[in-house]
Amino acid sequence: MEILPASKETTITAASVIKSGGIIAFKTDTFYGLGVDPLNGPSVQRLKEIKGRDDGKPILLLISDESEVERFILNRSLVFDKATKAFWPGPITFVIRANPLVPDEITAGTGTVGIRLPSDTRVREFVRQCGGALTATSANLAGQPPGRTAAEVLDQFDGTLDLIIDGGEVTATEASTVLDITNYPLKLIREGAVGRDLIKAIFEVY
Repeated sequence: MEILPASKETTITAASVIKSGGIIAFKTDTFYGLGVDPLNGPSVQRLKEIKGRDDGKPILLLISDESEVERFILNRSLVFDKATKAFWPGPITFVIRANPLVPDEITAGTGTVGIRLPSDTRVREFVRQCGGALTATSANLAGQPPGRTAAEVLDQFDGTLDLIIDGGEVTATEASTVLDITNYPLKLIREGAVGRDLIKAIFEVY
């Protein structure tokens, strides 16, 4: 397993690892995350095994451009369009009906998928070079705090990942907000960087 500094050359290496079915750790717009091709079921299953995760929860995705969402959702809705216009790009994950082609390893059998379009242009460009979408589950073993540096990620995953990209220490203080928009009123699953009051200014939410 390698730790490489964030650079154009490292991005090329990361893209090759992802394409070959590997797992990387990279700095997202919030914390460090574990990235694989979300449409590669065996890679996602390996990710879950490495994390020790068997909680039955879906795995959240990052996309590079809003157009990428079409690969993962069943259909667009007026609520989806209104929500993305209000909050994307930004630290909020929308849970929506999943395209049946999305592996069960991502949806955990829920029929839904959580997707975020980061506001950090560097993160979006990195994801773009790696195929347009990556898993972004936090880089920590189940039950442990998320890694805030590449060294902390290494401490938890020494020898089990294919590549760790050192993007520096995390400066974010909150995880992304997770909002289920599959039904109305909307369901706030996790309040994070985007607060409940901001959402309630636009939508009915519980």
